[in-house]
Amino acid sequence: MRRLLLASGLLCAPLLGLTAPVAADQSGIVVTDAWSRAAVVGRTGIVYLTVTDTGVPDRLTGASSPVAAKVTLHETIDDHGVMKMRSVAALPVQPGAPLKLAPNGYHIMLEGLKQSLQPGQTFPVTLTFAHAGAVTATATVQKAGGGTAMDQGPMGGKDMQGGSQHATGMSGMNMGGAAQH
Repeated sequence: MRRLLLASGLLCAPLLGLTAPVAADQSGIVVTDAWSRAAVVGRTGIVYLTVTDTGVPDRLTGASSPVAAKVTLHETIDDHGVMKMRSVAALPVQPGAPLKLAPNGYHIMLEGLKQSLQPGQTFPVTLTFAHAGAVTATATVQKAGGGTAMDQGPMGGKDMQGGSQHATGMSGMNMGGAAQH
């Protein structure tokens, strides 16, 4: 029985402390560290994650999630001291160079939340790649303003809840209910 468990990997992983990636695809796309901040129903949420490509070069072309009416790819830029957001059509994914969606950089916008995102909850987010197709990951909700000090960037981790305006560049979106980007 022990040989069978070792051969199947059921005994090895727990003993070695190994954890599985959030999502993996046969094409070599691996999605890890998917997380979101707490947000209120009807407002805007956000997803951060890391995409690693061990196959051929690809492009992240979109995303979807049942928790939002619309899901889009965005980037945050510093335009002479003013933080702005703009939508992006696609993000390159290169073997050996993980694509990190993180605060104050690239991220996934969850527009028109259909439910509140509460700390500790999880929800699916499906990423669409030009070559790999759809890869679904599970995002874990952290408290508003969550993340590490490195994640908080130049805005100091300040929470944008409560109707604050966020400069938005081309998107023109009021980020009133969204956490800091």
